[in-house]
Amino acid sequence: MKNISVIGAGTMGNGIAHVFAMSDYTVSLIDISQEALDRAIATIGKNLDRMIKKEIIDENKKNKTLSNITTYTDIPSGVSSADLVVEAATENEDIKLKIFKQIDEAAPAKAILASNTSSISITKIASVTSRPEQVIGMHFMNPVPVMKLIEIIRGYSTSQEVTDRIMEISSDLGKIPLEVKDFPGFAANRILIPMINEAIIVLNEGVAGVREIDGVMKLGMAHPMGPLQLADFVGLDVVLAICNVLYEGFGNPKYAPSPLLVNMVTAGKLGKKSGEGFYDYSHGTKELVVSSSFA
Repeated sequence: MKNISVIGAGTMGNGIAHVFAMSDYTVSLIDISQEALDRAIATIGKNLDRMIKKEIIDENKKNKTLSNITTYTDIPSGVSSADLVVEAATENEDIKLKIFKQIDEAAPAKAILASNTSSISITKIASVTSRPEQVIGMHFMNPVPVMKLIEIIRGYSTSQEVTDRIMEISSDLGKIPLEVKDFPGFAANRILIPMINEAIIVLNEGVAGVREIDGVMKLGMAHPMGPLQLADFVGLDVVLAICNVLYEGFGNPKYAPSPLLVNMVTAGKLGKKSGEGFYDYSHGTKELVVSSSFA
C-alpha cells in the first residue's frame, strides 16, 4: 500500500498529504480549486522549511517529500490508482456523502476509503458505497504534522483486516492510532466540544471573561490552550456543526449549542480563519475582542 489519495487541500488535507509524503508514500492531492492546491503545496513547503530550521530534516528530505506529491482537480484522475483514499473535505454530511459516491465509483476495488470526519457517522458514509467493509474513519488532529493522535473509527461493517491495516499505516506515519466506536462525536469531540460549548455558556452568562476563562483552564488545568482560543483555532462553524451532530444524535439538551455560539457563526465571526472570534487576529496577533457581548 503505497499510493495515497487525499481529497481536500485545506488545513487538514495539506497536513495529511504532508505526513504521508514525508513517510515516502506516493500522494495524490485532490481539490476542485487549483488555487487551493497551490496554497497547499506552498504551506507544506513552509512547514518543511520550519523543520529544516529546527534540524529535524534536511533540504534533500524536503525536496523528496514535495516530489512525492502530485495535484489533481478531479476525483476520478486522482484516485484511479489509489490503495488508500483519505477524504478531508469540509465537515458537511451532504458533501461527504457525495464525495464518497464518486470515490467508490472511481477508485480501484481493493482501495480502502477513509474519512477524516470529526463527527459524522462512518456507518452512514459507508452506506453510500458498494464496499462498506472497506470504509473507515481516520480522524487526524490539527496541526497534522505535529499532533500524534489519529482517532480510528470502525463503522458497523468495517472489516477487522481493514482496521488492522489502517492501525498499521497510522503507526508507520509516526502517529499513535486509538480505536473508538462509531457514535456521534466519537470520543475526542464528544469530550472536547461540550467543554468548549460550556465555556461559551459561562462567557455568555457573564460568569467570567474570555481572558479569565482561558486563563483558568491554562493555569489551573494545565491545558496548553484555553477553550475559547481553541474554538477560534478549530473554527466556530465547525464547533457549531459538531454540537448539532451531538444534539441531534443523542437528543440530549446538554449538547445544545450556546445561543452566543449560534449568533457568532451567523454573524460570520468564525475565529482565526475569518480574522475574528473570541479574539481578534486581523493584525496578525491574538488580541482580545472588545465587545459588549463578552463580559
